[in-house]
Amino acid sequence: MERILLVSATEKSRTMLSQFLTSCGVQAQLAPASSGAEARRMLVDGSFDLILVNTPLPDEFGHDMAQQAANDTLSGVILLAKAEIADSVAEKVEDDGVFVVPKPLSRVLFMQALRMTRAARSRLTGLQSENRRLQKRIEDIRQVDRAKCLLIECCGMTEPEAHSYIEQQAMNQRRSKRDIAEDIIGEKNAVICAIPLKNISYLTRKFFRFFRFYREIPDRL
Repeated sequence: MERILLVSATEKSRTMLSQFLTSCGVQAQLAPASSGAEARRMLVDGSFDLILVNTPLPDEFGHDMAQQAANDTLSGVILLAKAEIADSVAEKVEDDGVFVVPKPLSRVLFMQALRMTRAARSRLTGLQSENRRLQKRIEDIRQVDRAKCLLIECCGMTEPEAHSYIEQQAMNQRRSKRDIAEDIIGEKNAVICAIPLKNISYLTRKFFRFFRFYREIPDRL
């Protein structure tokens, strides 16, 4: 069930809007707010699928609060304004993703706005999920590259050898390459001290004995 923040000045207007939503077939859990300030406090404490703002509000007109909600949350935002000013209000808020519906309310126009709001919210949620996935991927690559730099500098490996070593350890241990990289960076993977290399100098071999005490990893990224 959707959660809707219903922002309207009076209890009577909130009741009428609740009944209007029911008549439109919208089944939702309603959270009432009587002012812009109260609505802002509620947005800090919880999340909502839809924010419905019936202008004007006692402490502000309502478009500033609607813009802030659209920019700071993933909630869909619908602003109700008198028909004679609806177009001018829409010009101020439409770039922020706020949908303006003129009053008196038309069921057809409101449902169109509601469908567009839901579609926009669904797209934003998908983009946020994709962004988190990409951020994780970037961090995975960063950690693996740090580990490869360490293998190259401390073990005399080439970049392909370092890459192959991390991949092989990941397959052997059935772990991710990032896990192996973090072990190398954190000096937790003792197997690195026994890597068979053909061209390791005596000094490098000696360094392996003290590898666990190595603390500073140069960040070359």
